[in-house]
Amino acid sequence: MNKQHVSPIKRRVSRKIWVGDVPVGGDAPIAVQSMTNTETCDVDATVGQIEQLQQAGADLVRVSVPSMDAAEAFGAIRKRVSLPLIADIHFDYKIALRVAELGVDCLRINPGNIGREDRVRAVVEAARDRNIPIRIGVNAGSLEKDLQKKYGEPTPEALVESAMRHIDILDRLDFQNFKLSLKASDVFMTVAAYRQIASQIEQPLHLGITEAGGLRSGTVKSSVGLGMLLMDGIGDTLRVSLAADPVEEIKVGFDILKSLRLRNKGINFIACPSCSRQNFDVIGTMNALESRLEDVLTPLDVAVIGCVVNGPGEAKEADLGLTGGSPSNLIYVDGKPDHKVQNDTLVDHYEQLIRRKIAEKEAEEALVIARSE
Repeated sequence: MNKQHVSPIKRRVSRKIWVGDVPVGGDAPIAVQSMTNTETCDVDATVGQIEQLQQAGADLVRVSVPSMDAAEAFGAIRKRVSLPLIADIHFDYKIALRVAELGVDCLRINPGNIGREDRVRAVVEAARDRNIPIRIGVNAGSLEKDLQKKYGEPTPEALVESAMRHIDILDRLDFQNFKLSLKASDVFMTVAAYRQIASQIEQPLHLGITEAGGLRSGTVKSSVGLGMLLMDGIGDTLRVSLAADPVEEIKVGFDILKSLRLRNKGINFIACPSCSRQNFDVIGTMNALESRLEDVLTPLDVAVIGCVVNGPGEAKEADLGLTGGSPSNLIYVDGKPDHKVQNDTLVDHYEQLIRRKIAEKEAEEALVIARSE
């Protein structure tokens, strides 16, 4: 069954740019990205982490490039990975020029902290010549000193004013190939800032609640803040900033988009929280299935319900459904009762069914593509 759910969200109209081969903005899907936390000069470690992020489904990866040595390492990394890479650069315009030569797909800079206008112009011209977009990244923790003095503390208005300063520089240089982020660790400040800027520019917006926290608290904070903006139709790329394994950022990012029907990647589990009516260990089953099926990127709706109260109804709406029963649990396939399974073989059996269903779906999609070519 696996209905192609259509989100009721009407997205903000934005200019489409390209980060490598990934479209951002316009009618493109919202891109999910993370950032490496390895030492960039450790090429093997950084490449390994980028490959892990790619396996998790990342569309884009940002890499910090704080020195010229790191820039040379970035060039070696660029040759070994296929994902588009964004170089995070502050202050030294020569680093930006070097990574542009080495094949960077996007420059994350703030034009205002690069220095004199001739240096900014050099970076912009290098980006223009190679069709490299720029991301302006405004952060509440690093606002300009005069704005801190003017507003007394970070505010949405201060973030927007800072952003417009950087945008004005690019406007003077007739460079429109950029995207923008306005991040704070406070949900209300972040949401207000994005809402203000959304109607003032046409460029894509990169979303994030910066320094959101650890895995659990950061996931909650990011889900609330990003969810509010995404419901408004705001956002063309996003990063969930967690003090955790960067792979978790990708997983949470896709889960947020999946919940709003904005991206459809991986398994969408419909699972009950369990109660005394359950006829099998729902929590243990879910933990096992999620762990075993982390590699799956193909969309699939899978229900895991412990009893017959809500089980049949949820199972009928899923590609595969599992409903607890006594003495046997019932498996639904494409919304219809198919066969029964005992508790002792439940997890192994259901995993096999899911993987078989995924293989069938991938084969069907490949056939459709082949026929259209």
